[in-house]
Amino acid sequence: MRQPLLAGNWKMYKSIAEARTFIKSLRSALGPISNRQVVVCPPFTELTTVAEELKGSPIALGAQNAHWEKQGAFTGEISVGMVAETGCQFVIVGHSERRQYFSETDATVQKRMQAVIAGGLTPIVCIGETLQERESNQTFAVIERQIKIGLANIARPSEIVIAYEPVWAIGTGKTATPEQAQEVHAFVRQQISALYGEPAAQAMRILYGGSVKPENIAALMQQPDIDGGLVGGACLDADSFAKIVNFDVAQKTAAR
Repeated sequence: MRQPLLAGNWKMYKSIAEARTFIKSLRSALGPISNRQVVVCPPFTELTTVAEELKGSPIALGAQNAHWEKQGAFTGEISVGMVAETGCQFVIVGHSERRQYFSETDATVQKRMQAVIAGGLTPIVCIGETLQERESNQTFAVIERQIKIGLANIARPSEIVIAYEPVWAIGTGKTATPEQAQEVHAFVRQQISALYGEPAAQAMRILYGGSVKPENIAALMQQPDIDGGLVGGACLDADSFAKIVNFDVAQKTAAR
């Protein structure tokens, strides 16, 4: 059974003081963590502070992005080595907001992903279609392209994480139904199988991202190919994120 992974993407929220207070509250609200993995992904400026607050905790630290070069004249960028020094174990790659607002392409996603892997960290590679693409029945074509280009040439594919984010459901309050999400997750696993073989596909964790909330996490996690969530707005409140993390794992076991 693939271990569920719940990752909180803070985006551009929280000051250093707020981050410190949040982690204290989250650790208290979560209680003991078992049968699942938890990751928080704060802005770059909070990584060191959050790492300090996470000492002695099973909660892992992740960054929201990283450049593919080890160093150089890339103003405003951060290298994989730099985020690794803060204690990060994960890096989000290719989030839809990076694609939409900062001209990320499948090719640059692939370069960032390879750099993260080479740096010994785990990439959470984001894929997903826009509302226009879904309404024009292009969902599977878009997902196939993003996987074939963005996830090309991986030596150990089972070690990466994919996050399927229907762009039309990010920050909108809309959520794909569990059945809609499962349909795409199953397709993603089929594509990984075609590229890297069935064992790798079955070992790879595929998260759902798109207005994940305490109210819908259990239904989503009952789906056989959904292995966790990449959580946005609902992860900014400690109690809310704790409720998402503490979904009934027995339901997931029963669904298998």
